[in-house]
Amino acid sequence: MAQQTFLKQLRSEIIDHGLIDPGRPVVLAVSGGPDSMAMLHGLVELNQVDEMGWVLHVAHLNHQIRGREADDDADFVARQAKVLALGCTVEREDIPALASQTKRSIEETARTRRYEFLEKVCLRVDAQIVATAHQADDNAETVLHHILRGTGLRGLAGISRSRPIRPGSPIRLIRPMLGLRRAELVDYLDEMGLAYRHDRSNESDEHTRNRLRNRVIPLLREQVNPQVTDALLRLAEQAEWFEHYLEATAARTFETLIVTQTDQELVLNAETLLKKSPIIQTELIRRAIMTLWAAPAYRGIEIDRELSFHHLQSVARLAANPGSGKQLSLPAGMTVLRQYRRLIFRLPGEELREEIAREIVVACPGRTPLPVRGLDVTTEIVAFDQEAWPAIQKQKDASEEWLDLDQIRPPLVVRLPKRGDRFHPLGAPGSKKLSDFFIDAKVPPDERDRAAVLCDQIGPIWIVGLRIDDRVRIRRSTRQALRIRAAPR
Repeated sequence: MAQQTFLKQLRSEIIDHGLIDPGRPVVLAVSGGPDSMAMLHGLVELNQVDEMGWVLHVAHLNHQIRGREADDDADFVARQAKVLALGCTVEREDIPALASQTKRSIEETARTRRYEFLEKVCLRVDAQIVATAHQADDNAETVLHHILRGTGLRGLAGISRSRPIRPGSPIRLIRPMLGLRRAELVDYLDEMGLAYRHDRSNESDEHTRNRLRNRVIPLLREQVNPQVTDALLRLAEQAEWFEHYLEATAARTFETLIVTQTDQELVLNAETLLKKSPIIQTELIRRAIMTLWAAPAYRGIEIDRELSFHHLQSVARLAANPGSGKQLSLPAGMTVLRQYRRLIFRLPGEELREEIAREIVVACPGRTPLPVRGLDVTTEIVAFDQEAWPAIQKQKDASEEWLDLDQIRPPLVVRLPKRGDRFHPLGAPGSKKLSDFFIDAKVPPDERDRAAVLCDQIGPIWIVGLRIDDRVRIRRSTRQALRIRAAPR
């Protein structure tokens, strides 16, 4: 009975919310815990029973936080994927060390790197959907957490069923079990005799999320409202409805407020903005901020998680201030200026452009982050197999290239195009100016000046994502290759 109920609800979530179309590749984020194992087995069953034609691929990132237990989790997930005859990608990342280097919390570092890893796996397997195992109890805990932090109305909606994995990405993050309760998942696993791992760190009250789950919600259930989880979920549902209405209302108005817009600056009519209700004002301000941060040169910098309702209120107060020339600062260096009847949103200028223009030495082999571009460049030296080369060429995408190591003159750097740059595009009869190559390749003018160019000591060897230089192509004489990827972080 638990199996039938679980599959029925899972099917309904996917169909009612249009989460996964038939025949789509899907990357499954599997930790090995009960929630993710229920999602894994449930989607495998639905795929077979309903003949959905999904191509499922398991992904697991070992955070190296719990020592041997974390290694055992990774081995367990890999074995389960093999039993189910699914593709599987397991990688390791020293999250504590990375958190220490970046001076961020382990939780935030783990979350960020996990989503970057999942996006990379999607690129490797040609998928545009990542499924995570968040369920209804997780959503209730999130809503309560947001309330206690003083969230705006948007935070009351809790976890979204579907969203881009990062701003500007075509890859969507879905939560197909958001309508199911934790107990229902465990009942399904127990009835089917399916194994799962137990993360003992969930029992610790060190983190706020665990304290809410282990202490606060049980206390509320016992002393205030036995149905506290249901109440929080109803609040989240209504908040989500309101959020969709608010977004639609703001979208109809936003274009009429724009005075001018460039990649660096967005100007709104402050007087027209002030005629709207306060809640519409803050939504329009948020839309202006996010629109400007979607400019191509800045997509690698996340602002949405740092942007609070307090920031939106501050901009609204600035708009209402009749004094000209006053300004305030927003996260990630954005500024807002009130100038007569205009509200001017500006991105950080010279500092960020200088960061983009800076030459960055590429570790070879190793991983080199390009945070402003939102890329990670990874290189590895591999023994080259001529017989395997045709298959490799079919599998790799535009984010990956294989170069003849003997033809490269290190060190390698990533930089912007320079005036007079020439290279010999692979497949072309001879060399040409990089500017002419951009025109022939139909690269939009606003993207040419920000293109990432990988160079060795002789000159450009890869216009990242577009073409390599003929000088470093794979040859019949190639014995060692440099495999290089430039994938979103």
